[in-house]
Amino acid sequence: MAIRVRQRWGITGLCLAVVLVAAALASPAYADKPGPGATLATKTNAYGRYCQNQSTVHVGGQKGTPFSQCVTAMAKLAVDQSKDPWTACSALSRKPVPGASGSPFSRCVVAGTRLLKDLKKP
Repeated sequence: MAIRVRQRWGITGLCLAVVLVAAALASPAYADKPGPGATLATKTNAYGRYCQNQSTVHVGGQKGTPFSQCVTAMAKLAVDQSKDPWTACSALSRKPVPGASGSPFSRCVVAGTRLLKDLKKP
């Protein structure tokens, strides 16, 4: 009887330790940057502030909204899948939008430059 109680406490302690280690590894301090294949919700939380000035209205003939394309470009830059903002943002339109400064492409390039600058800070 005493051995079974000890075994139960041992198993319970082991399970608790596993849960605590898993929670520690899942914390933001150990989390990697979400890449271009991550879900939009994950990328938006990570890179959405750089693309705030992009439109969230879907444009006919393009894949996704300018905002989602910008966020995907930021993810490519963050994980070094793309070397510079110019190539990462190439999917966005270069046509100027009336009432907004610059084109979606130019705003994405500026956002990518800011992201790279922030990533280089210690």
